[in-house]
Amino acid sequence: MTMSDTLTTGTTSVPAPSLTDAGFVSPAETDILSGALADINAAFGNNLNTALSTPQGQLAMTLTAILGDAYDQMLAVFNGVDPARASGRMQDAIGDIYFLERLPATSTVVSVACSGAANAVIPQGTLVQDGNGNTYAAANDITLDATGAGAGDFACTVTGPIACPANTIEIYQSVVGLSSVSNAADGIIGSDVEGRQHFEVRRRASVAKNATGSVSAIRGAVLSVAGVNDAYACDNPNDTPITVDDVTISPHSVYVCVDGGSDADVAAAIRQKKPAGCGYTGTTAVVDNNAADGAQTVLFSRAQKAPVFLSVVLVKSASTPNNFSNLVQDAIIDAFYGEGSEYELKIDSMLYASQFYDIVQGIGSWAKLLSITMGLSPEPSGLFISVGADSIPEILPENITVSVV
Repeated sequence: MTMSDTLTTGTTSVPAPSLTDAGFVSPAETDILSGALADINAAFGNNLNTALSTPQGQLAMTLTAILGDAYDQMLAVFNGVDPARASGRMQDAIGDIYFLERLPATSTVVSVACSGAANAVIPQGTLVQDGNGNTYAAANDITLDATGAGAGDFACTVTGPIACPANTIEIYQSVVGLSSVSNAADGIIGSDVEGRQHFEVRRRASVAKNATGSVSAIRGAVLSVAGVNDAYACDNPNDTPITVDDVTISPHSVYVCVDGGSDADVAAAIRQKKPAGCGYTGTTAVVDNNAADGAQTVLFSRAQKAPVFLSVVLVKSASTPNNFSNLVQDAIIDAFYGEGSEYELKIDSMLYASQFYDIVQGIGSWAKLLSITMGLSPEPSGLFISVGADSIPEILPENITVSVV
């Protein structure tokens, strides 16, 4: 007699899950609970009180919770292998198949002018701070010239979408020979870890990089370059120049606009996928020496930041907090730059005021929205904005005005 000969087939009133053409289907937990109660009652002669407050009722609820959790995890695994639904580690695994990695969190970077004693050295890691108390570390050593002037990039010591407005940087850490610091321009705002939707958009676009010679292949290859946040590509097959969304493209050439990534890596990706004999249009020139057919100057453009101005008007009530303006600004910035953001700021795109309605109203019941207008200059009055093929929208807290009436 084998072990299998000693086994008996049991029955249960608990419904089983199923795997259909539509996917994994688990039974409702109410049906699982009813089945568990029926099984326990049958095991004790069908004479039990099946009220949920009894020990047997509690046991049935525990079994239901265990099965429900197990089925939820099974459903998560099935969804995790679907690129349209995957998230987290499962989405990272799908990205690995395409040799893609999720973009990490980045720090806000600000260009800082330093002044002090001639030939003084500002060591890498020296800290400065902005008006909100955020600290920024020098990316490299900065040596002041004979006049006591120098400049360098400083990165925020905390990653994420931290705004650094112009003229807010000041000395935080004392350094011999350094007397003052300043920033004439806003910092380049950082970001949280790339969200699920953004990663999937890049994965889908990267599929085209396996081809050669098409605009989609060029864009897919550039989007796969480390550090690239977005890319736009188009071509002009005509004998005369054409204008596409405010950009003039030379005859028989390809135009690529990029946000992020190193110049050398972007140029190599464009050249690798560009059709033979096709020229380039762009404002950034990079000599690519990596190809087997010799050096070639590759042209492409860097996306210019297009500041988006917002005017938010709320209805004042007794519950409106004193810091309503900061709360609205923080909510909008977090929605567009925060971890898991489902919003996209893309090259050659449009933004609509209606995209901000839920963000503002979701802050709290006190946030009674009257209107939102937007534009690309102060005192915005429109309901949408569009940026050309050489620009990418940028939302900064200081460009969001909030008022109550």
